Amino acid sequence: MAITFSDLHTEAGLKSLDEFLSGKAYISGGHLTKDDVKVYAAVLEKPGSHFPNASKWYSCVSSHLAKSFPGKAVGVSLGCQAAPVEAAPKEVKEAAPAGDDDDDLDLFGDETEEEKKAAEEREASVKASSKKKESGKSSVLLDVKPWDDETDMKKLEEAVRSIEMPGLLWGASKLAPVGYGIKKLQIMMTIVDDLVSVDSVIEEHLTVEPINEYVQSCDIVAFNKI
Repeated sequence: MAITFSDLHTEAGLKSLDEFLSGKAYISGGHLTKDDVKVYAAVLEKPGSHFPNASKWYSCVSSHLAKSFPGKAVGVSLGCQAAPVEAAPKEVKEAAPAGDDDDDLDLFGDETEEEKKAAEEREASVKASSKKKESGKSSVLLDVKPWDDETDMKKLEEAVRSIEMPGLLWGASKLAPVGYGIKKLQIMMTIVDDLVSVDSVIEEHLTVEPINEYVQSCDIVAFNKI
């Protein structure tokens, strides 16, 4: 069952701590633990002589911490009130072998297996996201043929360029002779591969109404990845 200490910045809170420490040297068991460090951090200053148990405990913890942090402290003050602190008692372990040195106390503990696994999963997710590549692009040359020599090629080109969709960009164009006075439109287009299908542009736009009023057929002359 967890031990709860509240308002350790007040007389009432220190009284509760003093009563709890009656007959005890530390918060949990017979050795200094993280529970002591946690409660120690919530006590703003050394309790007075009217809290003898808490005062003795505070001095003992201070002594251990001084060994772990030998640098000279200049002193700081905290402007906010300390939050209630909960300390979970740990199972009593076997007595430490003679010669154990409290100087080796690990105040922060090792990373648990669950924490390591979570960190690895986050790292893998970040790497997978960074490896995601931008969609490729392609350059396509089309031959667009009219019905006959009477087809208005200017309107035919306007009809072709009227096709708009995300990932499609029309480029340079020219008229090339086919024969018998008929000319075809050769036009470049740049597409984003994941967004535009050339076959769909031809079958669903260029060779259906209303554009098929001018376009008799359309062929892919060149297709190059950019």
